[in-house]
Amino acid sequence: MATIREIRSAFQTHSPLLIDGSMRAAVAMVLRERAHGLEVLLIERAEVEGDPWSGQMAFPGGRLDAGETVEQAARRETHEEVGLSLHDADPLGRLDDLTGRRSASTGLVISAFLFHHHGETPLTYQAGEVREALWVPISHLSEPTRHIHKPFRGTGGMAFPGIVVGHPERQIVWGLTYRFLEVFHRVVGRPFPNRWGAIEELVK
Repeated sequence: MATIREIRSAFQTHSPLLIDGSMRAAVAMVLRERAHGLEVLLIERAEVEGDPWSGQMAFPGGRLDAGETVEQAARRETHEEVGLSLHDADPLGRLDDLTGRRSASTGLVISAFLFHHHGETPLTYQAGEVREALWVPISHLSEPTRHIHKPFRGTGGMAFPGIVVGHPERQIVWGLTYRFLEVFHRVVGRPFPNRWGAIEELVK
């Protein structure tokens, strides 16, 4: 997998796709270095009735508060949801803006920012928002045995690509977060194989 230096260099030449929209949300893709390589922070969202992303694996993040920039929102939400301050984190770049199947109908645009976090910070979960948080080795995201293709809740029976990052029944990255990971791996020169098949034009 790429090093922090290689990732920083790749994103310095990346021109992210920016989407206009009055309704905005932002997420933070946070990396940290360990002896075995880089890890990425993922959260398992709590089950909340009426929340379209309820129970999903995701990056920490949420909607903008009044007067915030998208990057400020990503930083604030990360601190609120898992107690991790990005004040001293190194910003590495910005991924392409995305809209999801659900957010497309509401006009919600989601932006993602990449950070390198230093040090050891215990995570504290925001009640009612986060069930669990995981530091996942980046190398796991490219392991073929972790990649699956199955219907998920709310997909109308359509099978989506996903990555098992923890508990095999619950902790599967798919949908919007999977697409952000596709962007990240493409920018650093290690693209995922295309696993979307016939549904690609329906969901992207």
